[in-house]
Amino acid sequence: MASFPTETHRFTSFDGVELAWTEMGEGRPVVLIHGYFSTAEVNWIKYGHAAKLAARGFRVIMPDLRGHGLSDRPHDPAAYPPDVLMRDGFALIEHLGLTDYDLGGYSLGGRTTLRMLVHGAKPRRAVLCGMGLAGLTDTGGRGTYFRRVLTNLGSFERGSSEWLTEAFLKTVKGDPEALLLILQTFVDTSEAEIAAIDLPTLVVTGAEDFDNGSAQEVADLLPQGRFVEIPGNHMSAVMKPELGDAIVAFLAA
Repeated sequence: MASFPTETHRFTSFDGVELAWTEMGEGRPVVLIHGYFSTAEVNWIKYGHAAKLAARGFRVIMPDLRGHGLSDRPHDPAAYPPDVLMRDGFALIEHLGLTDYDLGGYSLGGRTTLRMLVHGAKPRRAVLCGMGLAGLTDTGGRGTYFRRVLTNLGSFERGSSEWLTEAFLKTVKGDPEALLLILQTFVDTSEAEIAAIDLPTLVVTGAEDFDNGSAQEVADLLPQGRFVEIPGNHMSAVMKPELGDAIVAFLAA
């Protein structure tokens, strides 16, 4: 696969917090938002998904969420109001002056994409990866799991789900205090709100990913939803070439 250079930039969001984004390629803009604990580098660049899009003529724009990666990691709870990640997404789009673009995300990035759509974002096409219906309509359920991990670090049995989550946190050099505060930003989305999103939307999930409920149910609710299943569970599907292939096939169609 061709290698594409990346450039990382910073901008000031709506409330003064500095956020980073990384770009790869030239052409049609697509904004891709990573998952909780993760980074743009790990979610989109490391396993080749961004390069596949760049090779098909896309300008891939990959923010690091606040509290993550190269973005600021404030420890003030006031920096984490409800839906702040959605507002950061709009701030980036405004900063870049994007009007005709595509939008997508994985896990928390998929939920953030959906929150942006609910609040009026108008991309040409949208991609929701690694996110099922329960993870959209009942955000507290998954939040409880992560809160338990972040407040009991070092106590989990080797090989357990919690232990693997903590190991990933260490790999990405995550900030537990900032990540705990991210949990208070989650906002539930109703089924009626999802059903009102009428634009071509790809829903992609791993065949063994049951972390956030049924992705097929999300696709069924969306008027123009299309469901694609790829190999893997919530953690491993990110590493599969099929993830990038599915996104490229949908956006380049």
